[in-house]
Amino acid sequence: MIRILMHVCCAPCFVAPYYHLKNDYDITTFWYNLNIHPVAEYINRRDCLRDFVRREEILYIEEDEYGLIPFLDNTYKNIDSRCYYCYYDRLNFTAIKAKQEGYDYFSTSLLYSKFQNHDLIKEIASEIANIYQIEFFYKDFREFWKVGIDLSKEQNMYRQHYCGCIFSEMERYTNVIKFPTLNKRM
Repeated sequence: MIRILMHVCCAPCFVAPYYHLKNDYDITTFWYNLNIHPVAEYINRRDCLRDFVRREEILYIEEDEYGLIPFLDNTYKNIDSRCYYCYYDRLNFTAIKAKQEGYDYFSTSLLYSKFQNHDLIKEIASEIANIYQIEFFYKDFREFWKVGIDLSKEQNMYRQHYCGCIFSEMERYTNVIKFPTLNKRM
């Protein structure tokens, strides 16, 4: 059976794609999300995924590192390109892990969300696939959007209300990102 290492941003974005793929592919979940903030949000999403994979007996690899500082170091100077960095970082690390562990493909649950930039994800994944010589598994899982919402509610999963980064949380409440001058304090 074809083995896929699936980067998972959260259980609600993974549940429908997993049920769609599980009979035809050997799926291992991979938790690596330096972008999720604040820490309580990170813990809620991680623990919800842990519960789901345990119940479903899904293979699970976890890089449990809360990454506020690395994320901010790589995004605050150019907020408009934060999604590029976020996609690249997680897909790159997933591809490296997939290659090291002998998977046939790497992929991501980000492909489930209608709020993610699929063209950018595909572009980045293609570049990374060429670098590491491992295939990217692309499927537009947005067709399962409603199914995933229903499944996550039926299973009482923690459901988040923003993409994950501190900037998307701010956008949720303000609809705009405004930053004062960032001063370094000694």
